[in-house]
Amino acid sequence: MSNIHILVADDFAPWRVYTRNMVQRPEWQVSEARDGQEAVRKAIELRPDVVLLDVAMPIMNGIEAAEQIRKSVPRSRIIFVTTNGDDEVKDAALATGADGYLSKSSAATELLPALAGALRRAAT
Repeated sequence: MSNIHILVADDFAPWRVYTRNMVQRPEWQVSEARDGQEAVRKAIELRPDVVLLDVAMPIMNGIEAAEQIRKSVPRSRIIFVTTNGDDEVKDAALATGADGYLSKSSAATELLPALAGALRRAAT
């Protein structure tokens, strides 16, 4: 898969670096956003194939950002990667049409398979 663009949105810089390093491939472009508002702006500008969103971010939380991204860039797939394990938050996040909701603690084993699945859906 070439020409893939992934947007990583999280307010914690070390997590963005970790995620970038985990998903980076020579033929893929990975961009970053520090908050929900920047995630929406960059999603509209860059039209990424997949957006990896944290739930708890400043200015605009990930759920609000996902709703706006879904309206503005409906082809972008969204995966939440967060520390929030609350079932109500998870339900609200998935109600945005997101493709997944992963715990950061399991990202090392679950993120790449979730990303692959989202990319397959984005290609259809």
